[in-house]
This record gives sequence, C-alpha cells and structure tokens, in this order.
Amino acid sequence: MTTSKLIACLLNISEGRNRAIIESVASAATLAKEGSSDRFPVPSTVLNIFSDYDYNRSVLTIAAPVEHISRSVVAACTIVGNEIDMRQQHGVHPRLGAVDLIPIYPLSRAVSIQECGEIAKDIATQLSEAVGMSSFLFGSAHPDSKSLVQRRKEIGWFGGQSNTDYSSLQYDVGDKPTGKLGLTGVGASYYVTNCNVTIKTQDMKLGRHIARTIRGTSPGGLPGVQSMAFPHTGKIEIACNVACCGYDNDVNSEKPMEGGEPCATEPREWVYTSAQTIEQRVAELAKPETVGVVGTALIGFTPDEAYRLALESLLKGDRERWKSQHVEFM
Repeated sequence: MTTSKLIACLLNISEGRNRAIIESVASAATLAKEGSSDRFPVPSTVLNIFSDYDYNRSVLTIAAPVEHISRSVVAACTIVGNEIDMRQQHGVHPRLGAVDLIPIYPLSRAVSIQECGEIAKDIATQLSEAVGMSSFLFGSAHPDSKSLVQRRKEIGWFGGQSNTDYSSLQYDVGDKPTGKLGLTGVGASYYVTNCNVTIKTQDMKLGRHIARTIRGTSPGGLPGVQSMAFPHTGKIEIACNVACCGYDNDVNSEKPMEGGEPCATEPREWVYTSAQTIEQRVAELAKPETVGVVGTALIGFTPDEAYRLALESLLKGDRERWKSQHVEFM
C-alpha cells in the first residue's frame, strides 16, 4: 500500500486564555479555501489543542497532505495576526511572536526533511506578503541548517517578554518586526514531542538546576531533551522539548544526535527519550530536596501516533479531531 505523504505543524501561538480566539484559529486551519485530495475528503485536520493559562500559549497540531499544509497553516496564522497583539500579551513563557513558532515535521517517511524545509520557507514568504509577519528560519529551512535552539539563542528568544524591542531583532523573511506581530520562528526538522513535568515547589533555583541537568547537551543528560523551568500554578514546571535522539535501522543506534538536535539523515524508525524516563529523572533530582513530582503532561503525540490519527481523521473527513482529544496526565 502506498504511504500517504503527510506533514504536521505544531503551531505555537501566544494565546492561551481566550478560547474563542484559539478555536477560531483551529477552524481557519481546517476550512481554508475548501479543497480535498483524491484520497481524502477534507484537506486538513487539527488533531489536538493544548492551551496553558500561565504560559498564555497554545499549541495546535495541524496535519495535512503535503499539498495542503501551507494553505492550512497560513489561514490559521492570518487569524492570529488579526486577533493577537504582542503589545498586550503577558505570560511566563518566553515568546517573540503572536505566532511564535511554525515547525514543519514529516509524518510519513515518504516526505523528506528537505521538502519540509521548502514548505516552511514558502509559508514564511506567504505570511510576510499576506499578513506582514516577519520570520527567522531554522532547521532545513535555514541556509546553514541551524537548529531552532541555535537560532533562538542568536535572536534572543529566551529573553522574549512583553517589553521586548522588536525593531532590534534579527529576521530572515519579511520586513522589520513590529510590536503587534513580533517575530515568528519558521522551519523544519524531524518531529519534536513535548513533555512537561510539574514538581511541588516554588524554588526556581531547584527547577533551573533540574532543567539544566536533564538537557541532552549536559554531561549525563537525557538524549534529545531540551528543557526550561517555569513558575506554574504555584509550582514549578520542567518544560521539555524532546527531539529525535537517534534512529533505528535494524537497531542501528550508533549514530546518535549531536547535542540533542534532530537527526540529519532520514530515519526508518524515530527514537525518543520517553516521558517515563524524563519523569523518573526529574523525580530523582528533586528527591534530595524532599520535593515530589505532581504529574507529567504530554502535549500532542509521538510521530507514529500523529501519523495514525492524521490518516484516520483525514480518511473519515474529521477536521476537528481535537474535540475528542484531551491532555494526558501521568
């Protein structure tokens, strides 16, 4: 059976409190210029929405065939450009853009990372022309294939707060960033999962120590894990991006990812550090301070889960799979 060429975008927007805006963004992603492929009755589906009040941030998992993903993402971002003003946005999570991040991920092994990079660059160009958004590129969309973490460090994303001077930011596509829309990261890599572990303390020093220790770039850290600590609902949350940390070609694991960055060659099977492993390591590091783990939130899906759900939803014509999904706590 021919593999469907499917792509996902985990769209990160700087709104986690106004449900009406968030749902209008999701609707735009699935209703953009009605269309379908020969195989699917609908052009795209939103598999999941994760919103966080303290972060004031939402992540929407959009999935579509290669030929429809750009249109869906641009339509969703157009709503964001109309509804979100970065001059009025407040939250504990770093951010630089109303649409803060547009990562394009291959869900099918029939889709190359280079193809995803070209799609990401096309999206950045369309958003500049149609909405006036400014973007920086990363991953296979960047001329030197610099990772998201590298580009964020160069631009100063980790210090992004409500008082940011947007006019001073570096950008790759569009005009100089404005205070209203800010600066958007657009790029492509292999799928990145998200896992947040909450510990029962308000000690940010401990939280930062744990986040630093478990990073894939730290000695003895967890492969592929990129982590930060934030105050969250009276506790501390260790927020982790979990990148592809290796690939399995007949259990060929001798080629790990350098510095926890996504792999540079096409994997046959993606390999990730599990949520259970992350939670266990956080618990071990918190225990000497008599601090316990409250819970672990999984945001979205593994790549194989995302592919299965995307294919199922597109075949059924289910544009709004997110309505039957929920955040899983462990």
